[in-house]
Amino acid sequence: MTVTPPDLKAFLLATPFFGGLSEASLDLLISMLVERRFDANATVVAEGEPGRSMFIVKSGRLAVSKRTHAGSVIPISRLEPGDFFGEMTLIEMQNRSATVVAEAPTVLYELTAQKLYACYKADIHAYVMILQNINRELCRRLRRADERFVGHQARSPDGAERNPGPLPSR
Repeated sequence: MTVTPPDLKAFLLATPFFGGLSEASLDLLISMLVERRFDANATVVAEGEPGRSMFIVKSGRLAVSKRTHAGSVIPISRLEPGDFFGEMTLIEMQNRSATVVAEAPTVLYELTAQKLYACYKADIHAYVMILQNINRELCRRLRRADERFVGHQARSPDGAERNPGPLPSR
């Protein structure tokens, strides 16, 4: 059995990813994590590359961006300790949807799809809790994106409020 520093357990339990897990389930998942360190300006994941793991931010700061069809880079968000990313590749088995770059020296904990599957086989309750936690966070992100979209659409180029009318039919 792996002995885990109490501060690591406390940190992980405080993140949205590990919320609601029992001590035994948390110990199992901690044993599956691999610590990864990145220097400032290092690319952690690149948009379009295959991905079969996700990351929990222990320390540092990261920038998330996407490329437009024209090739310019659009900042999406910043990640800080307690945040997680890369979970979409575990759910939909698609390539990375964005690029994540460390803005400062950064420590991450990586969980691979293979380890998540091992969690499913060993502790179905922990697996369900993890998926629930991922889904909650994805819903929060979607709500924030909706609010940004509405805020953007509601302003004209001069900053005044406008009513764009109904969205076109699909």
